[in-house]
Parts: sequence; C-alpha cells; structure tokens
Amino acid sequence: MRDLLTDIVDYGQKLGSDFMEVRLQTSDETIFHMEDGRVESVKQGIESGFAIRVLARGSWGFATVNSEAALREATEKAVKMAITTSRHIKEPVTLSESETVEDRVVIKPDVNPNDIHIDEKLKLFFTLNDYVLNYNKTVRSCTIDYADVTGKKWYVNSEGTVIEQDALYVWSRIVATARKGDVFASSREELGSTKGFGFLRKDPPESIGERLAKRLMNQMKAKSPKGGSFTVVLGPDVTGTFAHEAFGHLAEADLTISGSVLAKNLGMQIASPLVTIYDDGTVEGEFGSFKYDDEGVKSQKTVLLKDGYVVGLMYDREHSSKMQKLKNLMVPTEMVGQFNVKPTGNARAEDFRAPPLIRMRNTYIEPRDYTFEELLEGINFGYYLVSFRGGQANLDGTFQVGIQEAYEIVNGELGAPVRNVSISGNTLETLRQVDAVGKDFEMYSGRCGKGQTAFVGDGGPPTRVKNLIVGGAD
Repeated sequence: MRDLLTDIVDYGQKLGSDFMEVRLQTSDETIFHMEDGRVESVKQGIESGFAIRVLARGSWGFATVNSEAALREATEKAVKMAITTSRHIKEPVTLSESETVEDRVVIKPDVNPNDIHIDEKLKLFFTLNDYVLNYNKTVRSCTIDYADVTGKKWYVNSEGTVIEQDALYVWSRIVATARKGDVFASSREELGSTKGFGFLRKDPPESIGERLAKRLMNQMKAKSPKGGSFTVVLGPDVTGTFAHEAFGHLAEADLTISGSVLAKNLGMQIASPLVTIYDDGTVEGEFGSFKYDDEGVKSQKTVLLKDGYVVGLMYDREHSSKMQKLKNLMVPTEMVGQFNVKPTGNARAEDFRAPPLIRMRNTYIEPRDYTFEELLEGINFGYYLVSFRGGQANLDGTFQVGIQEAYEIVNGELGAPVRNVSISGNTLETLRQVDAVGKDFEMYSGRCGKGQTAFVGDGGPPTRVKNLIVGGAD
C-alpha cells in the first residue's frame, strides 16, 4: 500500500501540485439504534476510501474515491480544481513547516469489539433498556445509540511523511425520559473509549441504567430554580462542557482569525489566574486521543489558556502559517515570544470523504487544590450543576447551556434538587468570575459537530463561579 500511495503523490507532483497528500481509510463498523427495546436500525460492514488533497498555486483541490483504479483520475481532478480556483483567491494558502515522519501506530485493544458478536452487543443494551424502563412507572422512553469502529488509516505526503495508524472507537449514548402529569424530565449518558469494548464490561448495563434512572427520579421530584445571578459550582461534566463549547471553539484558529471574540484578546489575560485550559490529544484511552492528526502532525498537549492568559490556539498547518504572519499584529509585543503559533495536531477529518478541519481533541480545565467541601463553603445560596443536556455558544462569546441535573446549595451544604436549569452569560466574563478550582478531575466522552462529526473528550475539576446567570429551561 505504501508504494501505491507514494506513486500517487509523485503523480500529483508531476501534474503541477506544490504539495500533495493522500489518506486511505479502512473501517469495520457496527452501528445500531434502539428505541424502547426495539431495534430500529443496524449497520455492519467494511468501507474504505481515499482522500486526495493538493495545494497548487496557493489554492486547495480535493477529491475522494473508494477505488484504487480511480486514483489517478481523482488526482487529476484535484490538481485541476486547485489550479482553476487559484485564479480567484485573494490570499494564497501557505503551510507551516512540519516534521517529516515515518511511523506505524499499533493499537492493542483491551477487548476487540470485532470479537464480540452482534447478538452480545444487542443483549447488553436490551438489558440496560429493560432496567431503565422498569425502574419506575413514570419512565416513558429509552433511546440507545451504539457504534464501534475499528480500522486503519494511511497518510502519505509529498514531503516524505508516511504514517500507518490503527483506529479504534467504541461509543454509546443513552437517553431516557419520564413524565408524571405536567412534570417532564430527561436524562442522558454518553460513553466512549479508544481502548476497546472492555469499559462496557466493567460498567455493567444495570449500573449505567441505575445512574440514568436515579437522575430521572431526582428530576421528577425536583423544583424549578430561582432566576437570577448566583454563585454556582460546576461539576466536572459541566466544567468540561464549558471548556469545550464556550471557550474551545473560540480558540480554534480558523474561527479565531475569522472573528471570534478571542481575536482581540490574544496574549492577554481574559480569565481568573486560577484558570488553565488544555486541548490534549495524548491522554491515554480518552475519546479525543490519537498519535497523529490527518495532516500527519503529531498530537500533543496544547495549552490554550495559562493562569488566565491566552497563550495559544489550536491549529492546522494552514492556519498556523497564517498566524505566524499575523501574530505581530494580533498579539501584544511583550507576549509574542510566549504565544504559540506552531501546528498543534488538531487537523481532523470525519472520514475519507472530507478534508481535515481544525477540531478539538480532549479539552479540559486543569485542577487546582480545593476539596469539594471547600468549594461549597461560604455559599449562602447557589447551585451545584452536575451534568449538562445541551447548549450553544457563539463567536461573540455569549453562551447558553441546559443542565439536566442540579441541586441547591444552602449555607454551604447541598440541598434540594432542581430541574430544567439553564445557565447563560459571556465566556470571558464567566472565566473572570472563577474564584476556586477543585482538585478532583474527571473526563467525559462525546461527539462534536462542525460541519463534520468528531469524537472528542472534555472534563476538568469542580469549579466555582461567582455571579452566573441561572434560569429555568422550560
């Protein structure tokens, strides 16, 4: 396979490309969807395909095929596309330097999902479904999605990089609802690993179902929150969601350069000195971890916010090059030397059908030294926000997040549960209001959409925020 891909890259160079890369992906997938114990859809199979991307005269050309026989024709189309569009671009694309690599990355799963028969996978989730639906008569529905993907990715470029890399993802999302009269509640659990199927055996379906059902029952007996501005303690799940949704997208260099609120704050202090945020592709077993991205750049632990200062962004090679040209204009002179502009290994494509984009990996706030009890101390009335249920953030820094599990904090102690809570505000102002960060640390698995879907992780410690706007989400 190496010879085939190298030959295609050479062919693209002969046609006039200044830079060329080819990716080959092969995937063995099992995907199913269940609703209330009924299997609504199942997909099993192997798919493979090639992605060809060329840079010619400062413009990109891209083509994708799933046949070796069509590779040369696809390369010709990609080169022609780049040359044609180059006549209309205002700013030619350049790439930052990247280390030339030859590597083979092998993943040894704890339990290979391909060794588990589809009947056993379905049985596990049938058990989970039955546990949830039978937990209480108020439970109305249980929806389950499952996917496992194993395979291999090849990456070869015209600079001499050749990488063969195993891929492994196991993922599930379970959503349950309950209703009694006018009271409605929902609970979700999202699970994932890049180690294999083993975590689903260690965390049995009854245990997963009990977490979901207990959360539902708490919400059913909960009251609505008081509206207003309060001190809140974000649980690790909500801390991670905030780090990803409210801050992380602002720090993706393509969005920063195109006008996110961070563009005017690079190198500046925007947060409490207690806040350090990383995007890290090296955390073993986490859902956003891998050794090389889809441009052949080695993944790394990237610091975005250090003691409250914006010290870097997430880059692909194109936007790293752009920022190298812009940093003297966008970063204060005294911070230019400390602000990272090198490629960070964040170029990710959903599959061979798409070119890579800047995407997060595992995004989290660094823990500090407060115990959970210390975080609650001194709060006469506030809220402990345990887990999120969705939300949105905007490039101007505003955000709104729904919370699926929350509790009052009264006189420094956890109080009654509240349901249908939402939080909103401005990302930079919220980061400035952080006045204590816990020492416990948890990570969570999920998926992120940005035109393409990517497997990601997020998390952090419990985090205390003053003056956060809390409201009802009914």
